[in-house]
Formats: sequence, C-alpha cells, structure tokens
Amino acid sequence: MKLVDVLLLSLTVVFIIVGAYEVMTVGLGSAYWAIMLSLVLFFAYSIRKRSA
Repeated sequence: MKLVDVLLLSLTVVFIIVGAYEVMTVGLGSAYWAIMLSLVLFFAYSIRKRSA
C-alpha cells in the first residue's frame, strides 16, 4: 500500500468520524459536507486500488 492510499483511507476514516459527531450534535444538514467528503475519498481510494 502506497503512501497516497494510506492517506486517502485515513482521511476517509477521519471524515466519517467527524460526520458522525456532527450528525449527533447539530444534525444531518450540517454534517453533509463531511459525509460526502468521506464518500469521495473512499471512491478515490477504491478506484486507485482497482487500477493498481
């Protein structure tokens, strides 16, 4: 696993945790950005893994 893959996967986990916390405290509308960013990062990670 390359450094970029590790960073993408780590940032995905971080933004999932941030999104879950935001959903619990202020609601889904305010946490939408973190959830969507984690999905984009996960898709980028899976595309990189598939092409390698």
